[in-house]
Amino acid sequence: MAPLQANIKAVLWMLGSITSFLVMAVAGRATTATLDVFQVMEMRSIIGFFILLPLVHMEGGLRAMRSQRPLQHIGRNVVHYAGQFAWLYALTLIPLAQLISIEFTTPIWTAILAVIFLGERLSWPKIAAIALGIVGVAVIVRPGTEHIDPGHLIMLTGAIAFGISVVMVKSLTRTDSVVRIIFWMLIIQSVIGLVPAIQTWQTPTLDLWPWIVLISFTGMSSHFCMARALSYADATAIMPLDFLRVPLSALIGWLLYSERIDTFTAVGAALILAGNLLNLRRRAPKPAEVATS
Repeated sequence: MAPLQANIKAVLWMLGSITSFLVMAVAGRATTATLDVFQVMEMRSIIGFFILLPLVHMEGGLRAMRSQRPLQHIGRNVVHYAGQFAWLYALTLIPLAQLISIEFTTPIWTAILAVIFLGERLSWPKIAAIALGIVGVAVIVRPGTEHIDPGHLIMLTGAIAFGISVVMVKSLTRTDSVVRIIFWMLIIQSVIGLVPAIQTWQTPTLDLWPWIVLISFTGMSSHFCMARALSYADATAIMPLDFLRVPLSALIGWLLYSERIDTFTAVGAALILAGNLLNLRRRAPKPAEVATS
């Protein structure tokens, strides 16, 4: 395929991923305004499982989903479930732009954890990326002020959980495909959340169902589109487009929820994104690492 054609396809797939993430945030806020977060996550996993089935069939069916590393899948999904819960819960507490900005610290925590658990080297660009990310979070959260929004701390915890999840996925991708990892993610997280979902269950009203289907679909399409984009172009060329989620989420927050962006959020987001750019220049992540985070 010609380089120009491949780049155009990569950009289109990446725009599909960005759109999916933003729609997922809006759908998440609409559903969690009425339903408990545990119920939303359970419905998302179950519906997402049926959405994934065509890809499972294309990869060889249920037999092809067998894994020799069940304990690693369970451990990864316990952590990832905690991260997703924190993301959805924080979505009900803080503006969209702040949520997405803090979420973008995930690669920073991944870099730290990869040094500790995977033995990766701590280079000067990586140190600078980590420092920028931490300072960016400090600017947004502003510790030491009279009031710290708990939503910031919850999302920060979620970002760290996502970082742990990515490190564990790096190990899983040595033996398992992306579809297999997502397959077990949906099954394991459905089991994890079953009891709390039943305890908090409310019958969704008819007007909520489109949002429930949307959050289930975009939870899959966002990562699938990103993986497809990375199959056509290098991460260093494509991933900076993902940073559009920060200003676009600010725009959506302003249009739909009358959320204003203060100077601290703008400066903190800029520092976090600068740290991510340094991380991208260091190396290009594999599609599987991004697709399952």
